[in-house]
Amino acid sequence: MERNPQTDLVHLGERVDDLQNGFYVIQNPEKFCFGMDAVLLSGFAKIRNNARVLDMGTGTGIIPILLKSREKGTHFTGLEIQKECADMASRSVAYNGLESAIDIVCGDIKEAAEIFGAASFDVVTSNPPYMIGEHGLRNPYMAKAIARHEVLCTLEDVVSQTSRVLKDRGHFFMVHRPFRLAEIFQVMMKYKLEPKRMQLVYPYIDREPNMVLIEACKGGNSRITVERPLIVYEKPGEYTKSILEIYEMV
Repeated sequence: MERNPQTDLVHLGERVDDLQNGFYVIQNPEKFCFGMDAVLLSGFAKIRNNARVLDMGTGTGIIPILLKSREKGTHFTGLEIQKECADMASRSVAYNGLESAIDIVCGDIKEAAEIFGAASFDVVTSNPPYMIGEHGLRNPYMAKAIARHEVLCTLEDVVSQTSRVLKDRGHFFMVHRPFRLAEIFQVMMKYKLEPKRMQLVYPYIDREPNMVLIEACKGGNSRITVERPLIVYEKPGEYTKSILEIYEMV
C-alpha cells in the first residue's frame, strides 16, 4: 500500500510508530500512546467482513487501523471527544491511505446515538477509561487523565450508547479491568447487552489478572463462554507464544 509522503501529517513532538503489519500510527508521547490493551482487543474481536464498526473513544485511531489491518469489517468509524486526538487519528488514517475505509468523528460518547442514529452499527468496540473516583493516581496531563479515568464519560455512558447504536443481535467488544467485572455485567444486562464471551488476561501465570476482554450481544440469550486465560509473559521481557501470535510476530 502506497504511503502518504506528506511530512505535514506529522506535527512537532509527534512520532510515527510502525505497527509491523504494513500500517503506521501517529502518536504524541506527551499526550497518550496506545498500549497492549488496544492490541489485545483487536485480536479478541470477531467481526464479519461486511460489518460496519464503531470504535468509541478511539484515541489515536489505533483500534480501527488494527482491525482494518486484520481485514475485519468493511467500514470503521472512530469517535473521539478530544480534538487533538481526533485530529491525530485522522492524520494516521491519511498516512495509511485508509480514508475510504475509516472515518474519524470528533464528538462525545454520551451523544453517540444522536450523532450516528439508532441501530446504525453491526459492531461497537471500546477501550474506555478504567478508573473511577480515586481509583489509581490521576495523571496530571489532561489528555492522559481523560483516557484513563472517568472524567468525561462513565462505563454506563459507554454501554448505554452502545446499546442504542447497535443493531439487534449486534456485538460489543470491550477491554476493561477485572475489579469492575460485577459492575460491567450488571450495566451490560441493564441495557440488553448479554455477555457472551470473556477472557481474563494475566501478566504472569502466577499473578492476578489485570485485564478482561468481553464480548456481548444485543438481545442475545443468557449464556457465556469463558475462554482459556491469556498469559502475557513467560518471564520478564519475554512474551508468551499466545501474545506473539496476537502481535503477528510468530
